[in-house]
Amino acid sequence: MGVAKPQSEPAKAPGATRRSAARSGRTAAARRAAQAASQPTAAVLIVAHNQARRIAATVRASRAIPGIDLVLVVDDGSADNTQHLARKAGAVVVRHSHPRGRSVSIETGAAVIGMRDEPGKPPRAVLFMEPGLGNAAIGAAPLVEAVLESVADMAVGLADGGSRETGVSAGAARKAIAALSGWSPIQPLSRVRCITREALEAALPLSHGAGLEIGLTLDVINAGLTVTEVECEMRHRSSKRATGRPLARAGQYRDVVMAIGSRRIRFSLRSTQHAVEDTFHIASRTGRSHGPKAQGSGE
Repeated sequence: MGVAKPQSEPAKAPGATRRSAARSGRTAAARRAAQAASQPTAAVLIVAHNQARRIAATVRASRAIPGIDLVLVVDDGSADNTQHLARKAGAVVVRHSHPRGRSVSIETGAAVIGMRDEPGKPPRAVLFMEPGLGNAAIGAAPLVEAVLESVADMAVGLADGGSRETGVSAGAARKAIAALSGWSPIQPLSRVRCITREALEAALPLSHGAGLEIGLTLDVINAGLTVTEVECEMRHRSSKRATGRPLARAGQYRDVVMAIGSRRIRFSLRSTQHAVEDTFHIASRTGRSHGPKAQGSGE
């Protein structure tokens, strides 16, 4: 009896192979697109006033930071061509017709970034960038990485080699943060920081002037969110010049103390309200448990 030979499979036509490869390629591309759509990203927010000399370099360096897909410049009433140079460097620009201050400008920029978030994607984190950093802005990359990888809800940049920030304003800010959380930051007034949308909304409205940073930190911590400091390769040139003058130092201290004081009052009132509500709920439960008993049918 002869042994039946196994029938060989019919050879695939070259066209079928190409169609199969094309389908596989489309599937892989769709998978990569879906993964990219679900990955969190961040936007850089730069408040600039008369920064024509350095704004273009700052925008270009910011765009090179991994995880950044939007650079927004709020031109706070500049008299020079800051807005045109920022736009030419690749930034989205919104402009105040007259200077309104850094806090209002950040609120303006945050609102614009929120409107540009794509439906179905996580809200962008926001990296606050100093306009005068120029090419050194790329040094803020570790802050974006820390927030996008959920290391913290807000990452504060340690500039100038991570040296301890000194002065009465920094001391007051450090003491207030330690009293609230037990944590003593190295540079409590650092301006370059990355923050999640949730943490930013917990701090709105922002404190004015130099109180912005301490108010932001206290509000984020009080909301039960996390803050960390991350060393970055950059220097705060513009901040050092501004705080080197006696009047500027006095104004900075005033703003910091006002931000701290307003939050002490707010947190105290909130704690009192919660205590009253807890007492009321306990009393209500006690009253229900000791209420009048149902009368029986006996004499």
